[in-house]
Amino acid sequence: MRIGRAVAALGFCYIGYGIARSFGRGDAWVPRFLAMAARAFGARVRVVGTPIPANVLYAANHVSWMDILALGGVTGAAFVSKDEVERWPLVGALARIAGTIFVRRESRASTRGQADALGVALARGRPAALFPEGTTGDGIALLPFRASLFAAVAPPPPGVCVQPVAIDYGAAAAEIAWAEGESAGANARRLLGRPGRLAVTLHFLAPIDPALHDDRKAIAAAAQAAIAATLSRSAGLGYGAAA
Repeated sequence: MRIGRAVAALGFCYIGYGIARSFGRGDAWVPRFLAMAARAFGARVRVVGTPIPANVLYAANHVSWMDILALGGVTGAAFVSKDEVERWPLVGALARIAGTIFVRRESRASTRGQADALGVALARGRPAALFPEGTTGDGIALLPFRASLFAAVAPPPPGVCVQPVAIDYGAAAAEIAWAEGESAGANARRLLGRPGRLAVTLHFLAPIDPALHDDRKAIAAAAQAAIAATLSRSAGLGYGAAA
């Protein structure tokens, strides 16, 4: 039933996107589909705080692929993703339509290219989002934030800030986390087969002015500290930073 609802949402939004694109207004259909897909898959998204609508780089913790549906549905941001996602059936095509920036994590040249691509998106005012842990965590502790991923804002384009976002699944975080070694298919079956609704709270935290920090390491540390502090206050969740 959940997959059927998501497919119906995809068909509806794809038609709307195609029509709107002919008038140069297709962008609104991407977050609309993500929000509809999140709801179809059982997520109920709540927003705390105020998302900055433009000239912003969202930096969020990463627990599940559901993070993309929840955060993208609210913000319409362009995401940074590992390049293998571009080759996934259907998902890769949808990611390209959404303006995803694909990078090879192991390549230093790609890291520079990612910074340049992010810089272009941010300079145009479009919000962008990245998961600085570089992979999904276990829902219990934050992985160290990778300072290299903040190269696009060190130094930042004029007027651009970093807004930390704590993605909070409450006590269900460890249960739905995409653990290392688990295949995408196995995780999707487990999450979609989970009974009941999944509460997701997006905490949009106080923005960080990159210009007030010495370097990208300081920016990464400030974003991680803000997210860790917020998640540690979540009921039943002792969120900290992994060593």
